[in-house]
Amino acid sequence: MPVLPEVRDQSDSYALLHLIQGAVITQAISVAARLGIADVLAAGPLPVEDIAKRVGSDPGATHRLLRTLSGHGVFEVRPDGRVGHTPLSDKLREDVPDSMRGFALLMNHPVLWEEWGHLFSTVETGEPNLPKLRGMGALDFFHANPGYASVFFRAFGELSASETDPILAAYDFSRFGTVVDVIAGRGNLLAGILEQAPAVKGVLYDSEVATVDSPALFEAAGVADRLTIEHGGYLDKLPAGGDAYLFKHIIHDFSEADAVTALRNAREAIAPGGKLLVIEYVIPENNEKHLGHTIDLWLMLMLGARERTLAEYTELFAKAGFELTRAVPTSAPISVIEAIPV
Repeated sequence: MPVLPEVRDQSDSYALLHLIQGAVITQAISVAARLGIADVLAAGPLPVEDIAKRVGSDPGATHRLLRTLSGHGVFEVRPDGRVGHTPLSDKLREDVPDSMRGFALLMNHPVLWEEWGHLFSTVETGEPNLPKLRGMGALDFFHANPGYASVFFRAFGELSASETDPILAAYDFSRFGTVVDVIAGRGNLLAGILEQAPAVKGVLYDSEVATVDSPALFEAAGVADRLTIEHGGYLDKLPAGGDAYLFKHIIHDFSEADAVTALRNAREAIAPGGKLLVIEYVIPENNEKHLGHTIDLWLMLMLGARERTLAEYTELFAKAGFELTRAVPTSAPISVIEAIPV
């Protein structure tokens, strides 16, 4: 009898191979988003030939794309050959709450792919690579490339907007008289806070360019009469007298020194008995899978900045004259980290 070769357990190898090929799935999702397939299926399942005709793609190639994505829970290829939505693919539609279409388009952008191709250099040196690759910092590069900047900020704007309801459900802002939202852009979260808490007043603080559309947003929310807009930069002195100073996805963009400066500005401005509220990803101490880990690599690559553990936030706050009191988790992967002046 022939001697059969020993059968090795290759499950770990193939599990790793699936992770290695994650970039292929990223591209496939991005192509589906760019074609607008999810929007075409909004009214119900369709044959692949109809989908391809509506989005202007090749039917055979479209079938192979959707077959692959279906195996990952993105779209469903049905036994009769029609393609329909899954809960995941539905979030690629343009018009749904918490859409991730903008992020899918960003992850397919050639500028972004080029930047991630230099992660090795950042890990090797510990220095951000984008300034070396582009010859300028991230903000200057965005100003010089408005097309890419539009794709980038739309993606992160969608992600930020998806966090508003979880924050409002997890944290009670009604205890404050005035909330100062620092570097808040248009002010979507602050508008939500004022809607939730009718007795609260809000101060929106950011550059004039960033807040140009803010009055219309707050008018539409019916809370413009309780809003004040003040203009300034990232590290400038802040409007004084607020009962809460809110930094959402701002501190993680800063170097340690700039983060301390920004928080000290809040410490100087805050009213007696006020609270500092930093809304960020909190890196888990046990290294479990968490969105904050991948965002942390992004910050390291682009800015030389970082996400932090709760212990690291405790240390950072202490340098700025605050004591961390608690971190309130939300149903999104972010937490409201609360501190008091000391």
